[in-house]
Amino acid sequence: MSFANKLKSLKVAPNAMATLTYSEGTDVFLMNEDEVDTALANTDVVEQFVELITTRGIRASSMYGTNYMDSLRDGGFLDEYERGSFSFSEFIGETIRENFYDLDFIESSITKYDYKRGFCTLTAEVKIPVEDLIMESPYTGGWTVSVPTENGTITLN
Repeated sequence: MSFANKLKSLKVAPNAMATLTYSEGTDVFLMNEDEVDTALANTDVVEQFVELITTRGIRASSMYGTNYMDSLRDGGFLDEYERGSFSFSEFIGETIRENFYDLDFIESSITKYDYKRGFCTLTAEVKIPVEDLIMESPYTGGWTVSVPTENGTITLN
C-alpha cells in the first residue's frame, strides 16, 4: 500500500497537519568546535529536508507555523538564485548550510562522550497539510510521519 493510500485510509481531515521528522547523526571531535559542520558534511539531513520543502505543491512550515520558503524569500536568501542556472534544491541546500545558525531550520544536539569526543545529531521537523501529502506523494523514506486522528496520533515510518 502506498504512503498516500495509507493516509487516505486513516480518514484524516484534509486540513489536518502531519508532522514529519528526520534525524541523523555522526561521531565528532569536540576540541575543534566544528561539531555541527562535521554533522552537516557527514549526514544527509539537509538534503532530505530540502527535497521535501522544495517539492512542488508541498506547503512545508516550521513547528511555529512559519512557511520555510516564505522565510527564505523574506530573508533575501533567494535573491542570488538565477532560474535555470542549476538545481533549485541544490541552491537551497547550500544556502541552509552556509546560513545554518541564522536560519534555524534544523536542530542540532551534541552528546559528549568525554572531553574530546561526542556525537552530533541533526533533526529536521516539518509540518505539512495531510492533503498536500496525499496529492503530491513526496518521497518520505527515512522520515517519521505523525498524523493526528480522532483516536489519537498515528506514527508511520
